[in-house]
Formats: sequence, structure tokens, C-alpha cells
Amino acid sequence: MRGRKNMKYSERLQLEALLQARVPVAQIAAQLGFTRQTIYNEIERGSYLHDYGWYEKKRYSAAKGQSVHIRRAAMKGRPMKIGSDIRYANFLEEKILSKSDRRKRCSPAVALELARREGFETEICVTTLYSYISKGVFLELTNKDLWEKPKRKPRRKKKSEDDDQTVAHPTLPSITIRPEAINERSELGHWEMDLIISAENKRSCLFTLTERRSREEIIIPLPDHRAATVRRAIDRLERKTPGFKQKFRSITTDNGPEFLEYDRLIQSCRSKGKRFDIYYCHSYSAWEKGTVEVHNRMIRRWFPKGTDFSKISQKEIAALQQWMNSYPRKVLNWKTPAEAAAGL
Repeated sequence: MRGRKNMKYSERLQLEALLQARVPVAQIAAQLGFTRQTIYNEIERGSYLHDYGWYEKKRYSAAKGQSVHIRRAAMKGRPMKIGSDIRYANFLEEKILSKSDRRKRCSPAVALELARREGFETEICVTTLYSYISKGVFLELTNKDLWEKPKRKPRRKKKSEDDDQTVAHPTLPSITIRPEAINERSELGHWEMDLIISAENKRSCLFTLTERRSREEIIIPLPDHRAATVRRAIDRLERKTPGFKQKFRSITTDNGPEFLEYDRLIQSCRSKGKRFDIYYCHSYSAWEKGTVEVHNRMIRRWFPKGTDFSKISQKEIAALQQWMNSYPRKVLNWKTPAEAAAGL
């Protein structure tokens, strides 16, 4: 049996249905995973007299049980900061759950920022919101609905001088010579690029570009991940992007074979000049292009591992790109990447 005594709203709904079906309390307790006493207590909490016209009968209501639970929780110790602002609670729940398209679920921090933009008078901090979710204050929202919960980052072990040091490509520009302006993210125009590979034995992939300062995202579907295909994608991007040389000053990438045609990649397709600089990370050091790696994880929320990208429409990819560029970021002082890229 479970150690907790309070039910979630979904469990109260199950209890209501089982009682209406006249299932014995002992069987209900075993099915829901609570003690019989907990079931009896819950039935008492949510009981009301139902008027059948000629007579009245005591029945159980999941809605009443949930309402009484929330009211009693608010009366324990310090009052709940969310108070009785049901509209505020419903707004947060909707943004985090995003029932219309669960791929667009917001993190609790972003949901609070969107609520602030809506002008709600009630305000709570993100720690309080996480606490409410864990305690089951919301009707449907649980920890299982969150994309990720904050975790304490493990300390990276310092390498000694005797450890083998990874190296960037020996004949190509290393990230170690990348200018400090790029490292400090003090100006726009410096990007990181990567590929997200399709399902096993499939050649299609997504070519992703992330701007280091604004976090602006560009997603380009490719039929395969050959070096020539990547180069042609960048050529198309150069042709259709006004002010390309100002928007793309440098790109940081890994040592994948699809990115190693350095001389061809930096060669402009519109002139004989150089279109941008490229810097290569050390081997096995994905954290050196961590911005694009974080964005790749966001893309995997929409298209999990095993997705065949050849079956994903351009419309879906455009919708994902628009959503990512409209998603407020704490690192940008709650601006969206689109706003940061526009200098707003």
C-alpha cells in the first residue's frame, strides 16, 4: 500500500466511478493502492446528499473531494500563496500541460513568465510552483507532465596533466583560437551547428543552427548527412538571407565528417570571398557547443529518437522553429530568441 493518504484528482474520479458501479471498498482500495481507511476518509470528505426528487441519497463527488482537499491544504500552516485565484492556477496548468499540443508544453518557469505578461495580480516563485505540483495542488498537473525537473549538476572532475587531452582537428581552426568576443557572447552573428540523425538505417536528418547570443534557431531538413548536402544547404541559406555576412560571422562545430570540407564551407557561393569563419571543437567535447546541444534536446521533445525525418513535413518543422524562437528564456531576461535577435 502507498504511504501517502491524499489522492490526486484523477484518482478521485476513479473512486467516484467505482462507487457508482458498487465495487466493494476493499477492492477499490486494492485497485487504487490505498488503505481501506483512506478510502473511507475520502468518501466522507466528498459526500453529499443527492436529491432524486422523491428521496435523498448520500453519494460521493470527486469534484467536492478535491475542493475540500485544496481548502484544507490552504488552511494548514501558512496560507497558500496562490490563494483562491483559480484563473491563475488554471492558466499555469494549461501552459504546462498544453493539452491542444503537448509538444508545446512550457516549463514552470516559462509558465510563470507568461502569466506575468498576462497581467495576473497573483505571483509565486518557481520553487513554490514546483512544490505545489509535487503536493498535488493542481487538478491534473503532476511531476510526470514536466519535461525536465532541475537536477543538481555533478561536479566535473578536474583533469590532471597526465590525463590524455582531447584535440581539435589538427589541420583546421581550433576553438582554442576563437576570439573572446565569441566566447563571451558579446555580439550577434556567431552560431553553432550540428546534425540530428533520423531513425536507424534512415539517411534523412535535421541540420540545426543556433545563434550563441540570442539563441535564435534555424532548422533545415536534409535528405542525407553527406558533406556535399550540408554545403548545399548553407549555400541556399546564403542566397536567401539578406545581409548574410553580418548575420553569420562564425560557426562552431564538431569534427563530424559532414563538416570537415573546411575550404568549401567557408567559400561564398555568391562571390570569391570568404563567407564566415569556422572553429572546430575538441573531440568528445560536445559541451563546447552546448547551446546547440540544449536546443537539440528541445527538438527531441517534438521528434523523439527513432523518428524518420523523411516523413516529417516542412510545415511541422517550420512550426517547431517558430515555437522555439518564441519561447521565453531566463538566460535572455525572459525575452524570446526572436526578440533578442531583433535587438528588442
